[in-house]
Order: sequence, then structure tokens, then C-alpha cells
Amino acid sequence: MDLLLDTHVFLWWDAESPQLGATACAAIANPENRIFISAASIWEISIKRAKGKLVFSGSPSEAIGQNGFLPLAMDPTHAEAAGNLDWSHSDPFDRMLVAQARLQSLVLVHADHIIGNFHQVPQLWAE
Repeated sequence: MDLLLDTHVFLWWDAESPQLGATACAAIANPENRIFISAASIWEISIKRAKGKLVFSGSPSEAIGQNGFLPLAMDPTHAEAAGNLDWSHSDPFDRMLVAQARLQSLVLVHADHIIGNFHQVPQLWAE
């Protein structure tokens, strides 16, 4: 299975947070699954860290490889799909992750009720 971690799920995994539920942990730890982290998540982490809203030591880009994950670039097709989603949610990071999950046939791992109500993308609840 190919998984795309939402930003907070990536942060929880990296920090070994107990907020990450057993089912999600097992899926992420399963060596048969490929785990992707979007450039959108790195962008979001960097913005929030610069504004003092998030503490993250080290490089979030390097943390992708250190955790054995794969980077997922954003491209114009992803951007267009994110903008064209028939969804009123305005968070650009969430919109990008949903669009990437749809276009790349990835299961989006998250704990966001707003995303949970968008049923056009495969999902795995993270808590």
C-alpha cells in the first residue's frame, strides 16, 4: 500500500508521539508499504516554524529520508487539481495533499475531520 502522511502525522511519527494510533503506526512501520511526504508538508512545517507556531529541530527535508520515507514533489498538475477540487475547504496544504493522494493513488493518513468528510480520496485515520 502507498501512503501519504498528512503534516501532523509526519510530525507525530518523527517525534514518536503517542497521539499516533496503533493502526496508523502499524501501516507506517510495515516495510511492504511505501510512505510519502509531500513537499507541501515541508513547506507547511517551515512556515509554521518560522512564525514560532511549531518547534521542529533539524531539517524537515532530511527527516523524510531519516525516517525511511519518500519525498513527493508538487507539480503543476497537482496545483491545478488542488485548485479545482469540488470542496469548500480553503487550507491550501490540505487541498494539495488531497489532490496529490487522488492523482497518485495514495492513501491519505490523517486525523482531520474536515478531510475525513471528503470521501473522494482513500483515507486512513491516524489517531
